[in-house]
Amino acid sequence: MLGFALALVIAFVPFPGGKAVAKSIDVFLSFPSFLITLALLFVYGTVGMANGMWTDVTGASEGPFHFLTTPWGVLLAEITYFTPFVMRPLLAAFSQLDTAQLEVASSLGARPARIVRTVILPEALPALAAGGSLVLVMCLNEFGIVLFTGAKDVTTLPMLVYGKAILESDYPAACAVAVVNIALSVGLYTLYRTVSRRVGA
Repeated sequence: MLGFALALVIAFVPFPGGKAVAKSIDVFLSFPSFLITLALLFVYGTVGMANGMWTDVTGASEGPFHFLTTPWGVLLAEITYFTPFVMRPLLAAFSQLDTAQLEVASSLGARPARIVRTVILPEALPALAAGGSLVLVMCLNEFGIVLFTGAKDVTTLPMLVYGKAILESDYPAACAVAVVNIALSVGLYTLYRTVSRRVGA
C-alpha cells in the first residue's frame, strides 16, 4: 500500500525533483539490506541518536526507543528496504498508462480518488502482483535484517536453516527446511516473472 501511494505521487503529482526521485529508486534497489538496518540502529538503537537526544534533554538514564529488537523493528526495516521493490514495477506500469483516460475521467467529473480506483488501479494490478510476489520472495529469504536487528521473536526460513545447521548441528532438519525454502522461492519467483512480463518491468 505504501509503495502504491508513493508511486502514485511520483508518477502523477508534479513536484520539484520528481524525476530525480524516480531515478534514485533504481539506485536504492542496489543497496544491501543490512545497510538499512545499520542506519536504523544508528538512529533508533539503544545508543542511537534518538535515545541520545532524549537522555540529553530529559536527563533520563536511557531513551524510550527499544523497538528495533522486536518484530516491530524488523517490520520497520523491511518496509523501509522493500517498498522501492514494489514501486519499481508500478512506475513502469504508470509510464505506459494512457493519460487520455485520466483526462476523460477528470472531464466527466470524476474525483482523484475515483480515478485512482476505477482507472489507475485496474491497470496497476499486474504490477502490484509483480512487486508483491518479488517482495514476498525477498522477505521469505531475509537473513541480514533479522540478524542485525537481533530480534529474538522473528524467525525466517534462512534463520531457521542457520539455527538448525550452525547452532544445533541438526543437518537433516536444516536440509529439509532449505528444500522447503527453495521450493517456495522458485514458485514465487515464477509468479513474479509471469506477471512482470505483462507490465514490461
